[in-house]
Amino acid sequence: MGLEAATKALLDAGMARFINFISCGFETEATHNSALKRALYNLGMTGIPITNVNNNCSTGSTALFNANNAVKSSLVECALALGFERMAPGSLGTNFSDRTSPTILFGAKTHELEPNLKTGENFGPGAPRMFANAGQEYCEKYGADITHFAKIAAKNHQHSVNNPYSQFQNGWTEEQVLNSPKINNQLTKFMCSPTSDGAACCIVASEDFVHAHKLENQAIEIVAQALATDQPAAFESGSAMEVVGYGMTKRCADRVFAQAGFAPGQGRDEVGVVELHDCFAANELITYPALGLCAVDAAHKLVEAGDNTHGGKYVVNPSGGLEAKGHPLGATGLGMHFYITMQLRDWAGPMQAPGLFTTSDKRGKYGLVHNIGIGGAVVVSLLRRPEFFKPGGVDGRTRLGYNHGCECKPVTFADLDKVKSKNSSQYVLQAARL
Repeated sequence: MGLEAATKALLDAGMARFINFISCGFETEATHNSALKRALYNLGMTGIPITNVNNNCSTGSTALFNANNAVKSSLVECALALGFERMAPGSLGTNFSDRTSPTILFGAKTHELEPNLKTGENFGPGAPRMFANAGQEYCEKYGADITHFAKIAAKNHQHSVNNPYSQFQNGWTEEQVLNSPKINNQLTKFMCSPTSDGAACCIVASEDFVHAHKLENQAIEIVAQALATDQPAAFESGSAMEVVGYGMTKRCADRVFAQAGFAPGQGRDEVGVVELHDCFAANELITYPALGLCAVDAAHKLVEAGDNTHGGKYVVNPSGGLEAKGHPLGATGLGMHFYITMQLRDWAGPMQAPGLFTTSDKRGKYGLVHNIGIGGAVVVSLLRRPEFFKPGGVDGRTRLGYNHGCECKPVTFADLDKVKSKNSSQYVLQAARL
């Protein structure tokens, strides 16, 4: 999977032999270092720096954060971020039976806070229980209820029907979501992201590199990006929302919009499309105000108004989100950036968010990405067409032979031959699988 994603990305960019830094993410396997090298050695063994990242569910975006910083700091001109995951069946758990889970305090804290909630003691696996409690806190404070979770989940499942890469394309209705098996007091099965296998890859290059290789017709700018981690409020505030990173997301988003030059609280009206971390429908609801897309007490009102889907103020998770397209941990954040990039290139086909581009502003609206992991870390990115963006001519669709933004086709060894390094090992390649 990693080889396939990297091959597609390199074909898309059309400049395979210029990568000089790689950051990779793989979350659930103890031997992730060797696995990542193995995926990349299929493409070549060039001696360049390769770093490995494990940052829970924000692993993929953290890999991209590292690649982006390598380019921004002028250490390299072109970097690649790769993530992949093959997950075990069932709810998330530890891979190590001989030690305590590093996230045990987050689970303990959310359990401690349950008596403060009207629903009392919860049940179910650890991750959905934490996010369900956070959603319950929001509901009690601001007047939302489980039907808003169902509306969000149904919206995402309906979006996923248009995504050929999606794990589920059933298009579950709100009623079907509500009637699916209960996972805990607040969440049903179709409100939860599944265990998933998948891979994603993104390439970051300097502006000079883009011009030198005539990539102006598909380059999308990372206008601003930040990574934030927990503060003591996660444990000391008495808030189930803080346990799952509400404040962490808010601080990170505020920093990103400030980097982009917006005054405090401003800039959200310039966003048209969002891929956010809906590991559970409850998290999508509380993330709306954390990102500043609405007032803190208005997330459920945004849902009721349809301002999170086509025809509304924002299109949130046009890919189907984690609940429908899947959540392969090491790849998720990179996949989010892929989907927003395709939106901003206007290549998203039936997933395309309307109204992103106007004749008066060829750059169009911003795309926003939010990727979070318990334990905890969050990455927020603000993307947009650069001023020099010039659609037309030969681009990634030409090189792949189809629009990979909205069509899913496998790669072949002939494709691999077009992008692999001259420094390749036949011994390694003979074991590669596509």
